[in-house]
Amino acid sequence: MEDTIRFEQVKKVYRMGEYDIEALAGVDFTIKKGQFVIIAGASGAGKSTILNILGGMDTLTSGKVVVYGKDLSTFSQKEMVAYRRYDVGFVFQFYNLVQNLTAKENIELASQIGHNPLNVDEVIEGVGLSDRKKNFPSQLSGGEQQRVAIARALAKNPKLLLCDEPTGALDYETGRSILKLLQETCKEREITVVVITHNLALIPMGDQVIKVKSGLVDSIMENEHPVGIERIEW
Repeated sequence: MEDTIRFEQVKKVYRMGEYDIEALAGVDFTIKKGQFVIIAGASGAGKSTILNILGGMDTLTSGKVVVYGKDLSTFSQKEMVAYRRYDVGFVFQFYNLVQNLTAKENIELASQIGHNPLNVDEVIEGVGLSDRKKNFPSQLSGGEQQRVAIARALAKNPKLLLCDEPTGALDYETGRSILKLLQETCKEREITVVVITHNLALIPMGDQVIKVKSGLVDSIMENEHPVGIERIEW
């Protein structure tokens, strides 16, 4: 089985009334399994569209997307649902927690849909929330809620963790702690982590950095020696 993710001449066109809007104009890149990847670019550059297609939340207009040997562009709706359910974990800017469930119950909800889920209590301990697992989202800080969201994504034991501006709603210090958690998770669990951001200061922490501009890949940079978040200021 392939151990890479490949975008090959991926285009995405949205129909807006009488007009076609090209969100992606022919994107090419390869991501190796277990990498911490940053996709950076300004608002409207196309990075969220890339993430949505990679996560199976949107379809491509043309081209090819291969994830560890599976060609997403050929998937039926049923196959795409299974892909999202078993292979991909999502972390969003806004935490999307179920408000009337405790932190632990939110995480258990995700673990119940995985093929080979992780132990929920161990995942909670891993994100540093053992003493907060009985709290409801309204009783947690923004950083704690994002940790629950990360734990929820990890609990189903995905192959790929996709993070859409995961620190966008957080203060500086809390954002740094979340990025540290994501980077450590990537290394310890050998999960491929893809983070989209407009914050170019984060570039040194990525194993690979893909810059996107006007629906195209502007540059791809490999970091042989990525640094920890503690060495980055912005």
